[in-house]
Amino acid sequence: MALDQSFVGRSYPPSSVYEVSREKIREFAEAIGDSNPLFVDVEAARAAGYPDVIAPPTFTTIVNLAAINRIVSDPDLGLDYSRMVHGDQRFTYHRPLVAGDQLVVTSYVDNIMSRAGNDFITLRAEIADANGDPVVTAKAQLVVRDAEEAGE
Repeated sequence: MALDQSFVGRSYPPSSVYEVSREKIREFAEAIGDSNPLFVDVEAARAAGYPDVIAPPTFTTIVNLAAINRIVSDPDLGLDYSRMVHGDQRFTYHRPLVAGDQLVVTSYVDNIMSRAGNDFITLRAEIADANGDPVVTAKAQLVVRDAEEAGE
């Protein structure tokens, strides 16, 4: 079943506020094996000119995943989650993400296309701080394989 093309251009309301904590940044840095002191040492971060520890570049995946799941689980879209694979992920930072930031995510369906029987859906998340200022733009492309290619 093809994805519903009418979803292109659709936006989803802002998420609840996610507060970035030092502990979450530390846990994420440890999970990805990145020992950069800017992620765990407040004094090192301040010496580098930041007000607090900063987050690794892919940290916003934590808040973005909920936004993606809200879209792909919409039954009207027609996406079969068992056939979905992650195709691409990109982050554009407008400024570093710092401990203490309060983030809100507004998500969008930018494109849906079919190629070789597979559907490709491009999602965008605009992640802003408590003042509404942009922090990160995250883009993801998901591929929904057709039944034959999925081996069914």
